[in-house]
Amino acid sequence: MSELSPENWMAIVSFFAFFMWGIATFLFGRISVKHINCEMAKEGVEPPVWDKGIGSIIVTYSLIMVFPKLNPIIVDFAAVRRYTRKKDKKLAWFYFITMVSFFIVLIVFYFFFAPDDILS
Repeated sequence: MSELSPENWMAIVSFFAFFMWGIATFLFGRISVKHINCEMAKEGVEPPVWDKGIGSIIVTYSLIMVFPKLNPIIVDFAAVRRYTRKKDKKLAWFYFITMVSFFIVLIVFYFFFAPDDILS
């Protein structure tokens, strides 16, 4: 049986990190963001008009939950904090950690396995 090269190992790790990030995005979007948007709609607060289908609200909500002192003006951060449950914070941390992990894996992959003419 042939051994895997470092490039193959990095490809496996990057695929796993991307897969985990996809799961985290799906769960956070379907559970937390949907709950917060429904609760805000009951209160009469509309979702931002700039996020019609592109999904960037997922990143914004997760950053509000992960960094409590962050007060973005593009969303009603007080309402987001008011309707955040304990499991929403856990899902936000899961989303944030998997996202950062994926980008770290990509950066490491780029610097260690990029052709030499690209880096110079």
